[in-house]
Amino acid sequence: MGPGDAGQRIDNFLLKQLSGVPKSHVYRLLRSGQVRVDGGRVKPERKLAQGEEVRIPPVREADKGEAVRPPDAVLNRLRDAIIHEDEHYLAISKPAGLSAHAGSGVPYGVIEAARAWGRHPFLELCHRLDRDTSGVLLLAKSRPALLRAQRALKHGEAEKRYFALLVGRWRGEDRDVDAALVRSAIAGGERRVRIDEEDGKPSKSRFSPKSRYAVATLCEVQIFSGRTHQIRVHAAALGHPVAGDDKYGEREDNRRFRELGLKRMFLHSHFLALPAQNEFPKLILNAPLPDELRDLLDRLPRGR
Repeated sequence: MGPGDAGQRIDNFLLKQLSGVPKSHVYRLLRSGQVRVDGGRVKPERKLAQGEEVRIPPVREADKGEAVRPPDAVLNRLRDAIIHEDEHYLAISKPAGLSAHAGSGVPYGVIEAARAWGRHPFLELCHRLDRDTSGVLLLAKSRPALLRAQRALKHGEAEKRYFALLVGRWRGEDRDVDAALVRSAIAGGERRVRIDEEDGKPSKSRFSPKSRYAVATLCEVQIFSGRTHQIRVHAAALGHPVAGDDKYGEREDNRRFRELGLKRMFLHSHFLALPAQNEFPKLILNAPLPDELRDLLDRLPRGR
């Protein structure tokens, strides 16, 4: 185990070391005691200390698979999408349609592409964005930088704002949605999120209208928690789903926006700020709306 791995949970360490191995198999190795730290069995949440020896059992190539190198076009596109870089962090304005990381059926994502540049000995995602969401995605260049960002995001110390085009005409001004969310699976294995005040995790979003159109409203959305699909589920609960959202929106609404030229979900992370902490100065990141979303707004008829 290298010095950059100290303080990391063993399950996260294994998922990185066994890239391409199904997550369920990694946890099976832990539960069965096949993974040992200094000779002893460990639980997934066990944190590693510098100098400890981790024993990982052999994993068949058929299970592990081969790492897929992202195409040069993707590597170059992401280089052009860098919006900030310093000694601690790298920030990218992630394009819609590209995952943050590899997963089931997804051979590579932003993190795999950034590592393929070969410029950084350590590079990890500080947070996630949905595949169809564009905007600010922060990567850490060291474990202390990663932990600093994760703590700020987890404890509500970070400020995160998105632009979302919501279906329908918004009445009034700002609205807060404070509704607990829980992930579930439906027929076919599709992952969805629903509001569940009994079993869900606390989730809060603030929707602020910025521009009003005849058939939609552009809102800035500040999120005070970082749950999966949070904005999308909260917007749908308000009766104003995100335009182009094929999971929580209405098919007829999405068809109408496709005819207007929208080819993706209109959700963009445009602002992220982390407070100063110890050796880390305050970090403020901005990612302007992509051209395809600006062009759509220019075509939308204005509301009265």
